[in-house]
Amino acid sequence: MRHALRRLTWWSEGCLEMSSRTDSGVSVRMNLARIDLPTSVSQKASQESIVRALNDHLPVGAVAISANRAPADSKVRYAESRRYLYRLESIEEWPFENDPDVISEACSMIEGENDFSNLSKLEEGVDPVRTVDECAPWLAEDGRVVGFSIQAKSFIWNQVRRVASAFSGIASGRIAISDLESAIICPEVEVDMGRGPAEGLVLWGISHTDFESSFSDDLPPPAEFSRRPKDSRDHRRWLAMSQYEIGALLEKEWLGRLN
Repeated sequence: MRHALRRLTWWSEGCLEMSSRTDSGVSVRMNLARIDLPTSVSQKASQESIVRALNDHLPVGAVAISANRAPADSKVRYAESRRYLYRLESIEEWPFENDPDVISEACSMIEGENDFSNLSKLEEGVDPVRTVDECAPWLAEDGRVVGFSIQAKSFIWNQVRRVASAFSGIASGRIAISDLESAIICPEVEVDMGRGPAEGLVLWGISHTDFESSFSDDLPPPAEFSRRPKDSRDHRRWLAMSQYEIGALLEKEWLGRLN
């Protein structure tokens, strides 16, 4: 985005504010950006022409869907909620056969207000307490768990990836579900349950009072994705294909909204 704004000569220091930051390798279906445009652009250019200009300069894999005027005092970081999807099948230890009831129970432990010191990478001065509004298994038609969906107003660095690793550990038998419960109830007792790969994570949606969204909150149908191979030795090759599937899904959604 910065590169595009500079090429358009729309860049000024502090003109860009993004709603959410993500680790390298994380897919993003939807994000929000607040851009303080030059007066000559904001007063004369239509919203459609701003979108076209940005898309002429954004790199492949990024697209501007729409532009709306926001209040001058709007803070894009202060979203009402953010939703992430995590495809648990991307974790190597994730079992080919799994119990959705166990993951549903683990999800219920994550919901509500909790101290996530043991399920995040804390930065200095960051409050480890977060309220998860919803955490639910993402199920295929045959009932198996593909991943999970999680929604909250805000997340801590690596929070969803570490929750994913805990869920995977429970499903594979690496840890017990009581270990996850203890990690949440006793945050002062430091434990490390691992961190899921960034490739399994998708920033799915953001809700903000000052920004309209054309994106549905519905989860993608797992039938569009291939099932991970039963043989763990084939997992690495399949993982490359699963990343292609996510990328194709996002591109399809973006093109549908642009056209």
